[in-house]
Amino acid sequence: MGSLEVKGKPRSISGKIDRLAVTPEKVSIVDYKTNRPAPRDLAEVPPAYVLQLAVYRALLEPLYPGRAVTAALLFTEAPRLIELPAAAMDDALARLTGA
Repeated sequence: MGSLEVKGKPRSISGKIDRLAVTPEKVSIVDYKTNRPAPRDLAEVPPAYVLQLAVYRALLEPLYPGRAVTAALLFTEAPRLIELPAAAMDDALARLTGA
């Protein structure tokens, strides 16, 4: 749970991170998805999923200063892990926040 500025207005955000791993160097977010069929690569991942993890990342970054926050989607049907590049999450968040 946290707050994020969206187009100049603070918005409350509530969500549930499926898996969170915290090390001294890095914070890793993994969200499980049950899509059938599972996307083959990042290009097939629904934009809403990228945005979801971008928001989680934005909320966690201030809590873990100096640590990289990474994110991935685990599609349980395949199973297939698709890591989300920081640039993809940055772009999704910029479209949401108007930044």
